[in-house]
Amino acid sequence: MNKILIVDDEKDIADLISDVLTDEGYTTVVKNDGEEALKELENNSFDLILSDIMMPKMSGTELLSKVREHIDCPIVFVTAKTNLVDKLVGFEIGADDYITKPFTAEELVARVKAHIRRTNRRTKDTNIITIGEIRINKDSFEVYKNDELVELSTREFEVLLYLMTNAGLALSKEQIFDSVWGSNYGEIGTVAVHIKCLRKKLDSEEKYIKTIWGFGYKFIKVVEE
Repeated sequence: MNKILIVDDEKDIADLISDVLTDEGYTTVVKNDGEEALKELENNSFDLILSDIMMPKMSGTELLSKVREHIDCPIVFVTAKTNLVDKLVGFEIGADDYITKPFTAEELVARVKAHIRRTNRRTKDTNIITIGEIRINKDSFEVYKNDELVELSTREFEVLLYLMTNAGLALSKEQIFDSVWGSNYGEIGTVAVHIKCLRKKLDSEEKYIKTIWGFGYKFIKVVEE
């Protein structure tokens, strides 16, 4: 269930927004000034923030400037300010959208759903890495080559994930070993064994996994034809 922080010094408006979004299945937390919102954000995470701009103690733009470096959820200003300069300043410091008061419940819900959907899609996409013919899904522990599922052992998957996550970088055998097995387990020679298995299953022509003699391996970021 998505969690939304509502920040507005006009309690009636904040409560109205909360009621509308709660009816849509969202969990909401309401704060009536920027300072209280800042304290809330220091201790809890949210999927979206809806904030007024003109508030006592701390404005919405000041709140945004303080938290944007630490959070990446969408921040939408809900405000009566329609001045273009104010909007440009907000976008410059990291606002994602504006909803102008007065607004309809339908518009509010549509905007919120759009931002939540976009965030969920982006999060899902970051869990899938595709390079050339090979696609790895971090969540499902599945690997595909040319859209055909390739069965890997857990260790083979972990080695491949480490290589593809760091595609383009030269990785020493020690780096791979420490990341996948941990420095106190197994022997470093097992890295070469698993690389051999990965090549047999996924990369028989060695287009992707390159050996760096005397050092380690590199997963080629862009496969050269």
